[in-house]
Amino acid sequence: MNSYTLRELAEALDAEIQGDETLVISSVATLENAAQGQLSFLANPKYRAQLETTQASAVLISPKALDGFSGNALVLNDPYVGFARVAQLLDTTPKSAVGIHASAVIDPSASLGEGVAIGANAVIGENVILGENVQVGPGCVIGQESILGSGTRLWANVTIYHNVHLGQDCIIHSGAVLGSDGFGYANERGQWIKIPQTGGVRIGNRVEIGASTTVDRGAIEHTEIHDGVILDNQVQIAHNDIIGENVAIAGNSTIAGSTKIGKYCIIGGNSAVAGHLTLADGTHVSGGTNVTSEIREPGVYTSTSVAMPNKLWRRNTVRFKQLDELFQRVKRLEKSVQTED
Repeated sequence: MNSYTLRELAEALDAEIQGDETLVISSVATLENAAQGQLSFLANPKYRAQLETTQASAVLISPKALDGFSGNALVLNDPYVGFARVAQLLDTTPKSAVGIHASAVIDPSASLGEGVAIGANAVIGENVILGENVQVGPGCVIGQESILGSGTRLWANVTIYHNVHLGQDCIIHSGAVLGSDGFGYANERGQWIKIPQTGGVRIGNRVEIGASTTVDRGAIEHTEIHDGVILDNQVQIAHNDIIGENVAIAGNSTIAGSTKIGKYCIIGGNSAVAGHLTLADGTHVSGGTNVTSEIREPGVYTSTSVAMPNKLWRRNTVRFKQLDELFQRVKRLEKSVQTED
């Protein structure tokens, strides 16, 4: 287990120290549940009362919130970012694979960099290239001509089809499927004619893809996910989508085909974005929103209806169906009033 003194953490975070700089920190915890030897943080003012009762050995805190607190502290402008960085330093997550397991099936044409680890029953296909220190968890399958950049890690049972390229330091969680066929068909007199999906998938550096998320390959050109993107669990990225740098997409969201999501966008959970659209850089889509037209200006966009008692919802649904009729009645009344005038 890693441990750091408050002085060492301050240097890593470029933070100011209040209190004992020789104090040793071995893990992180919430204000409510922290114990001795642990570091906590205050990022939300509503938890201020817990600051007075916490058993944490030290806290990450902003200069504004420091007033009145006399305990050990690391003082910096964004305590939550500080918490994330300390959590990385103290991370105890095990490796997804260690060494190369005897049951792994590795094609002779595959190229393995120094320090590659491959778990039990994994399959590495023809002409696959694994960069230095790549970890491939148990049961993973990597198809022919695919490339994984150095430091990339696959957890158990990830499936990567052929011609999928991942950059450096990516994390792919269990059950994710990268490079499956896009939903491309032509209809001939009621018969569906499959369009071979001959493009690939190109994923940048430092991308994290959640459990059971799917990224379809392109129909002709590649599907692209750029640097720094984070995808939650059970997200669907369709063929030929382009996801810009540092986009975040929360769970159960679906991006239909040939859509371009600009840089720094945030897509809330259970949202759906229709195909062949463009979302401007910096767009924020609230959870549960259906995006059916292009968004050219950054901002917050929402289309959900609020929860309400079922009886009221049923009544309002009936009224919604009557909306056009009511509109026509209002038009007739307006016309009648104008005629009388």
